[in-house]
Amino acid sequence: MKKHFLLFGIAAMLFSACNNKSTSPEDSTVTAEKIAHPKAPKAEGSPRILFIGNSHTEFFVSAPILFGEICKANNQPMIIDQLVTMGVSIDKIYEDHKTEAEQNFAKTDKDGNYYDYVVIQESTPVALAELDKYQANVKMITDKIRKNSPDVAFYIYEGMSPMPITDSEYKDYYDEMRENAIAVVKTTKNAGLLRVGDAINDAYNGKADYMYLVKDEDNLRFGESTLHLLNDGGYLQGALLFATLFDKKPIMPKELTLSTGTGDNDDMKKQDVSKAISDPKALEEIAFSNR
Repeated sequence: MKKHFLLFGIAAMLFSACNNKSTSPEDSTVTAEKIAHPKAPKAEGSPRILFIGNSHTEFFVSAPILFGEICKANNQPMIIDQLVTMGVSIDKIYEDHKTEAEQNFAKTDKDGNYYDYVVIQESTPVALAELDKYQANVKMITDKIRKNSPDVAFYIYEGMSPMPITDSEYKDYYDEMRENAIAVVKTTKNAGLLRVGDAINDAYNGKADYMYLVKDEDNLRFGESTLHLLNDGGYLQGALLFATLFDKKPIMPKELTLSTGTGDNDDMKKQDVSKAISDPKALEEIAFSNR
């Protein structure tokens, strides 16, 4: 699988975000408020989850694949669908998969909800600097899904700061991403927050004694214009999603489908977690604390 780095026009994105930042005091960041989890419908048979996103949902590692493997290890039945296009926002993802999406959104289930869970991941430029579009995109897609899944539980993917942890503006953008994701949750019926950005931030800051540097390289994310999750980050994200949906620590498999590297000739394949993940226990603890 060739991996061409996505060019999001990050300089323009950050300039726009700066111009849209609040003028509130420097220490006035988003509080760690408790956001209620949405209530999922009672499923007859295996519940169904839909992932909507771009390269932060699937690139070096795949959130749908990892989540499916974790569910299997925990004897948790789950049918997994995805609508994923790299480098674009929710409205473009929908347009790219319109026929498939409309066919799935039109399906019915005997329990009254075709989808039980939906994870919605917006593109970084929109999630960071275009809150109105972010809210409009989420409303558009949730309205379509609710037609045959009226009680579905939505989880808004809290994006990560687009800056490296070593950058002086990392925290500003982390706060902005978090604030906007929370705003979308608050305007979306039966929605909760999938705290990926918070979990990655905790890992960078050494929670549970996790060390993100391995041989002086970031073991959580990699990239140039866009930072994508590596194996440690994908492992953390997978454990976080399971813990968030089911409010319990997952039994993590001994093998998972992870990235073999970051080159054009690298791909995903089943690997021994003890060898591919630097500190599984610490990452599991961080995930559970952010559920």
